[in-house]
Amino acid sequence: MTFNKITPDKLAAIKAIVGDDAILTAQPALEKYSHDETEDLTYYPEVVAKPKTPEEVSALMKLCNENLIPVTPRGAGTGLSGGALPVMGGLLIAMERFNKIITIDEQNLQATVEPGVITEDFINAAAEKGLLYPIDPASKGSCFIGGNVSHGSGGPRVVKYGTIREYVLNLQVVLPCGDIIWTGANTLKYASGYNLTQLMIGSEGTLGIITKIVVKLIPLPTQSALMLASFPSNDAASAAVSAIFRAGVVPSALEFMERRGVEWVMEKDNIVFDLKDGVEAFLLIEVDGTNMDVIFADCEKINTVLEEFNCIDVLFGDTAAQKEELWRIRRTMAVSVKSNSIYKEEDCVVPRAALPQLIKGIKDIGVKYGFDSLCYGHAGDGNVHLNILKASMSDEDWNTKLKDGVSEIFELTVALGGTISGEHGIGLVQKEYMPIKYSEVHFALWRGIKQVFDKNGILNPGKIFN
Repeated sequence: MTFNKITPDKLAAIKAIVGDDAILTAQPALEKYSHDETEDLTYYPEVVAKPKTPEEVSALMKLCNENLIPVTPRGAGTGLSGGALPVMGGLLIAMERFNKIITIDEQNLQATVEPGVITEDFINAAAEKGLLYPIDPASKGSCFIGGNVSHGSGGPRVVKYGTIREYVLNLQVVLPCGDIIWTGANTLKYASGYNLTQLMIGSEGTLGIITKIVVKLIPLPTQSALMLASFPSNDAASAAVSAIFRAGVVPSALEFMERRGVEWVMEKDNIVFDLKDGVEAFLLIEVDGTNMDVIFADCEKINTVLEEFNCIDVLFGDTAAQKEELWRIRRTMAVSVKSNSIYKEEDCVVPRAALPQLIKGIKDIGVKYGFDSLCYGHAGDGNVHLNILKASMSDEDWNTKLKDGVSEIFELTVALGGTISGEHGIGLVQKEYMPIKYSEVHFALWRGIKQVFDKNGILNPGKIFN
């Protein structure tokens, strides 16, 4: 597809839609929108527009569709797959002015929000009414809920409460042609034709631009217990994960961390923690509910399982402050890793019982290619965030052979019954690995869907697949 540049007359038309104060064209102002949190990639848009209503988004899409101008939708820019990078230039539509929590319906346990609402702000607003929105990615303090929907984001509590797909009931979406539709209904059941809501979740802004989101809420658990269990090896810690579930306990969170990641967090964030000799891996385990007797009974079951896997020590977070400090170790790990090494982050997921094989395989592949690695992530649902560290790898090998190593990791992941992204999405940087998992039949179906929604291919071009 050959796209057109934004000419002065088209820029004037864009300004007429959103107003002069909602347009950016100067290079210094565009810099913020030229990158996300994906490595060191930079692509500048020609123009940034900041609409505030669905009608303005619709008018922008009609203009760009008629004139073959590429459009990249953007949330908070916290993505890790390059999904918000304007690789073809054109117009970037920033959704930051769509920042209202429209309603929290306590009667039906639902809420309607705009896509530019910060996820943690919405979680807190629901909690004030005794309700839980359990989708809480590590970047919840800065990411937008619209980006979470577009990427199928998750977080620690997915293991008990389910993925974002189970909480989004309905979406208002602007299509590339400018039409505004609701994808479904504000109901808990939906058996009325193809489920467009589910199709939009995880589509990474390639099929439409989300302008309103209706989500399901659940009653807020009032009590919780938090355990940090230490192990002599990655294998012991990862093997204990599926055993906890087999013992009949479903934690509200179950996170895996390697020792070096904890060390880097301690150094960067001045966290005081007794890191014992011989400890190589950790599980951070949360159990929640409304009855502390039941919670403690579950913790006792978990403790019995941990002992079977040579657990060295279990630290309980007794106070809210202690719990917050333990959670801070996990939530700040990505930032600490980024500040300590040249790295590339991958996001793969396997059935949880396959975690020991996956983590061991990652280490073996690193030895083969000469890179180091640090693993952490949502062990309870088999989702590993893999940080590949340059270590002693030469610049040439890092730039040429690393892709072969990543391919082998994904091949192992698929062989174990998994797939190449659990929650970060495919975007720009992962799409070359998609053939490892998916056949030409899949690609043909996806291209057909894209063509129906976006016949001119203007919306977020260059993402997910070619």
